[in-house]
Amino acid sequence: MMRSGSFLLIAASLGFLFLYAPILSLVVYSFNDSRLVTVWGGFTTKWYGEVFKDTALVNAALVSLRVALIAATLATILGTIAGFVLSRFGRFRGRLLFTGMVTAPLVMPEVITGLSLLLLFVGLEQATGWPAGRSATTIVIAHTTFCLAYVAVVVQSRLAGFDRSLEEAAMDLGARPLKVFFSVTLPIIAPALISGWLLAFTLSLDDAVIASFVSGPGSTTLPVEILSRVRRGVSPVINALATLIIVVVAAGFLIASLMMIRAERQRRRDEQKALTGK
Repeated sequence: MMRSGSFLLIAASLGFLFLYAPILSLVVYSFNDSRLVTVWGGFTTKWYGEVFKDTALVNAALVSLRVALIAATLATILGTIAGFVLSRFGRFRGRLLFTGMVTAPLVMPEVITGLSLLLLFVGLEQATGWPAGRSATTIVIAHTTFCLAYVAVVVQSRLAGFDRSLEEAAMDLGARPLKVFFSVTLPIIAPALISGWLLAFTLSLDDAVIASFVSGPGSTTLPVEILSRVRRGVSPVINALATLIIVVVAAGFLIASLMMIRAERQRRRDEQKALTGK
């Protein structure tokens, strides 16, 4: 047993080292005084000031955040509806087609998705005049399209283990379906919705391939901007920006985790009250 425990500990340590050592090195070299990324020239924080002086980089970061916020919200709404349909409506005509359309973005190569969306937008512009060129709007539509698939899977998985007797009890007490949804169902599946939103936000913020197809002048996202700069060489400014993003994402993950833990504890207390009648 001791040997097995030691092996698992070593394997886990190597796995975490493999995953997080590059991120740790990026954070360390964001404080490097030298412009050469691989040569340590002393400790400095000047690159963090340079980040906010780089107008193109700041604008790209703002575009990415705005697109990710809108796309994640829309994907959560649409993905929740899709998850409900797949989980609650049983077998219906066209279910197989609907399931395939919802889950297709999960397995579709990003290059194919980006190219197909680009052709769609070009065709729509020629036929109707909308959208007028590539912009942040087209990026939001594209990101919503593939992010909602992930949200739908998360919500469907949560609903699969949902105790529907709680909804039936609420309806027996006179609650209407809409009231049941907002008072019973939604609070219980809230952790799944938060997880789906965070996943969609991260996927949208991280995407470079699809965004490179559907973005245009003035709507360059941060991953596309960074990718174009990295081809000319990695700058310490990029390391500083990446470190700031890591801090923001880690803080958001911590807050979301605390919210989900709190929601889960509240759900357990509500279920206990419902069972005991107190």
